[in-house]
Amino acid sequence: MDWLERVGSIRRWSRDGYRAPHKPLLLLYVLGHHQRVGSARLEYSEVEADLDRLLREFGPRRRTTSAYPFHHLTSDGLWRVDTPEGEGSPGPSASRLRNGRAGGALVPELAAALTEDPSLRDRIARLLLDGNFEPSLHTGILSFVGLELGRERSEVDRRRDPAFRDLVLTAYEYRCAFCGYEGAIDGLSVGLEAAHVRWWAFDGPDTVSNGLCLCPIHHLLFDKGVLGMSEDRTVMVSTRFAGRSAAAEKTVLSLAGAPVLAPQRGFPSVSVEYLKWHTDQVFRGPEREPVRTPAVDLHVGQGRP
Repeated sequence: MDWLERVGSIRRWSRDGYRAPHKPLLLLYVLGHHQRVGSARLEYSEVEADLDRLLREFGPRRRTTSAYPFHHLTSDGLWRVDTPEGEGSPGPSASRLRNGRAGGALVPELAAALTEDPSLRDRIARLLLDGNFEPSLHTGILSFVGLELGRERSEVDRRRDPAFRDLVLTAYEYRCAFCGYEGAIDGLSVGLEAAHVRWWAFDGPDTVSNGLCLCPIHHLLFDKGVLGMSEDRTVMVSTRFAGRSAAAEKTVLSLAGAPVLAPQRGFPSVSVEYLKWHTDQVFRGPEREPVRTPAVDLHVGQGRP
C-alpha cells in the first residue's frame, strides 16, 4: 500500500477556501507518539488538552475543537477510534468522546509499516508539514508533538525556487520590511529571510509580488498571524497578542499602523490578492489601533536608481 499517497489525499474540511490543517496536526501528533512509545492507544480525554492547544497554536484563526479531527480522520483509512463497547467513534463531540472513553490509534497496517520502515515516518511527516505549513513553523510543530526527523531534505525543499530568497532580499535592499533591520557579517547579509505572503503550501508562488524581506522574529510572527499587512501597506498587529515588556512594545506593539517598506524601483509590490489571503487565512485579527508616536519612515532612501 502506498501510505504517502493515502496521506496526501487526506480529505480536509473546507469552506470559502479556508485552510483546515486539523487532520494533519492530529496525525503529526500521533506520529510523535508512535516514535516515542509505539502504537499504544490514545484516549481522547487524556490528550484533549494537548490537541486543543496544538490547534490553537498552529491551526487556522477560526477556533474549533480537536474532537472534529479525532473523529473525522477515521474516514481516511489511517486512524481508527473505539470505545469499551466496541469499534466506532461516538461522533465529533468532545463530551461524547470523553464520556464514552473513546480512544484512537493508527490502523494496524500503517503502524506495522512504520515499525518495519522508520524512514516512512519521516516522509509522512515532511509531506504533512510541507503541504500545510510554512517552513518557519515546522520546528515549532515538531517540538510540540515531540517528533524528531532525519536531516534529509524533503521533496518539496527540492522543488522550491532557490532564487526566491535572493530576489526578495534584493527587492527590499536587504532590510526588514517591518522594522528596517539590516545587518551583515564579513560582507554577507545576516538575519534576513524571504517570507511568503500566501503560503507556498497553498499555491503561493515564489515571486517578489508574493514575498516580503523580514527578520526572523517578524517572519515567524507574520506566519503565526500576530502580524499582518493591510492593503494600504501598513503593519497590522493582532489584538490577541499580549506583551507587557519593553521588548514586546518595541518589537511588536509599536509596529501597529507603521508603514511597510516598499520594494525598490523596478520590483513589484505585494499583490493585493496575496495580502487578502494572508489576512483571511493567517492573521489573527482584529488589528490593534496604531500607536500615536513619531515613527521612523522606512521609505526614506528607497527607490535608488
